[in-house]
Amino acid sequence: MKKHLFFLSFLFVSGAVMAQSKPSFGVRVGVVNSSMSGDAVNNFQNLLTYTGGAVTSHSKTGFYGGGFVSIPVSENFSVEPGLTYTQKGYELRGSLGIKGTDIIGGKSQLDLAYIEMPVLAKATISGLQLFAGPQVGYLASANLHTTAGVFGFNFINDKRDVKDQFNPWDVSLTGGVGYQFGNGFSINAAYDHGLSKVNSGQSIQAYNQAVKVGVGFRF
Repeated sequence: MKKHLFFLSFLFVSGAVMAQSKPSFGVRVGVVNSSMSGDAVNNFQNLLTYTGGAVTSHSKTGFYGGGFVSIPVSENFSVEPGLTYTQKGYELRGSLGIKGTDIIGGKSQLDLAYIEMPVLAKATISGLQLFAGPQVGYLASANLHTTAGVFGFNFINDKRDVKDQFNPWDVSLTGGVGYQFGNGFSINAAYDHGLSKVNSGQSIQAYNQAVKVGVGFRF
């Protein structure tokens, strides 16, 4: 993990040294649609086929928000380190019913919250922006929320802290496209591809993946 942090620091320092004009600051917020990939998830998906559709997996919707510093390197190129709070996770839903009516239903939702530090290399041409770079995230919280009920009345509503079962660090690559308007407002879409296992001390492979869509403003 130290080499990843060193790499991010190196990009930040290099951008600052090469900067030809004053850096600018900005904020961004948006919606995250996250899930997981890897052998562990694939095996679980295969297991779900035996439930005949009674149990299904779903991506989880959350939000992200944070700030960034844009360090110009040339007229059309900049380095952009940032700090962002991001919600990720995974969800399972199940139900048993008769003639389309749910009698027994349940849901298990894994809520992961990360403090992420992306360092982006960004190219801007006539407002159109293309960006990519490494990202390191620190796991701020991990909660598993399970509910189950009959005829709409919950008899199980359990929420527990499972942070000790997950890797405190998450390394990923992120990249996407955006458009910067002249008034400082911007829109963007990005994809995060996890490179490190989210689970702690286990041999199974599971990785975060997420699609982000949001807006930003540069001061």
